[in-house]
Amino acid sequence: MFHRMLRYPAGWEWHVLQQVRQQAARQEPLPSRKNMLKQTAVMGDAQRATKINAKTTEQDAAEQHADKLKRLFPECASWIDECEGRRTNQISVGNAAGSVQMLYGTLVFQVSDDQSDTQPFHFWLTNERLITMHEDMRLPLRLQSVEHMQKLDSCDTAPEALFIMLSIILETFHSGLDGFETRLGELESTMRKENRTGLIDVIFERRYELLHWSHLFIPVRELHGAAKEAFMTELIDTEGFKRITHKLERIDALLKHYALEIDTLISMDDAISSFRGNDIMKTLTIFTVLFLPATVAGAIWGSNFDHLPLKEHKWGFVGLISVIAVITIIIYIWLWRKGWTGDLLNGRKPQEIVADTSTSGRTRKSRSKSSKKHSKHTSATASSVTEPLSRRKRT
Repeated sequence: MFHRMLRYPAGWEWHVLQQVRQQAARQEPLPSRKNMLKQTAVMGDAQRATKINAKTTEQDAAEQHADKLKRLFPECASWIDECEGRRTNQISVGNAAGSVQMLYGTLVFQVSDDQSDTQPFHFWLTNERLITMHEDMRLPLRLQSVEHMQKLDSCDTAPEALFIMLSIILETFHSGLDGFETRLGELESTMRKENRTGLIDVIFERRYELLHWSHLFIPVRELHGAAKEAFMTELIDTEGFKRITHKLERIDALLKHYALEIDTLISMDDAISSFRGNDIMKTLTIFTVLFLPATVAGAIWGSNFDHLPLKEHKWGFVGLISVIAVITIIIYIWLWRKGWTGDLLNGRKPQEIVADTSTSGRTRKSRSKSSKKHSKHTSATASSVTEPLSRRKRT
């Protein structure tokens, strides 16, 4: 475990710890079964013993360095042991020696654009000291870049610096949400132009992606509330904390808005699916009714009877077909007049339906306007007729 200390003008300290053993274990891939058999066949006992001794020496060195850190920071010795191997979110508020407020725990962040590339950010915080522990050095190197060092130099306390670091880490969060918003917009436009049956899978994929970002965002809000509980007004009045507060509110509003949009898309897909199911059942019902006369006639004339009407007549089959056609046309006209066929058998496109609805709306408006004008005209004529009558009565 490596240790680096940074001291800032206001007097607070930042101690950066790197977990060498966990990083080495993470970078070395696990061998497959074939490779293990080959290695055991080729590698001798001496080579295996050398590797075991090297790993043991490395572990002993890491444990010795961890013991030195525990002796250097006895108040956070238990935190150092708990952070080893932890990859879950955990935030705690406590008191150190001398009733000093402290905040410690672990946050899991997404380091790159890959959703599976997440790293734990272990932190231990008091008013004058910030200790962070990392498995991957990409995050501390980003925090120590030249463009961000000036922000850290202007911090008066370690808690303010932590939330400036948190604001820097959330830049990846913002870029991820921007990409998510782009993909969500493409899904909405695709659903508006052509609603395929496979779009529900894409909708749920976006839903799971939003759940991923929400899962990463909830611990950040928890840390924000725990910091207010631990450091009270000393932290709330700082500029860095106010900025991160506004940023978290903005992210929270975006997540809620995206969740509402996805729920709307799911509801629209359910409604369209139900309409399609109703149209399919309606179509099948209409075709069943239309072909009912032919079915009945075929069932009767297909029976094994000796005496059937018009069986021996040369125009019997033609007459039967004609009667069936006439009855079918009568049934179709009856269904059409009842308005039960809808747009299924008319071959109308959705654009034509929308155009008809718009024109019908315009005609209704024109009719209402003409009716209003007519009512005004009738009232004016009535008043013109009643005025001379009233004058006559007065005279």
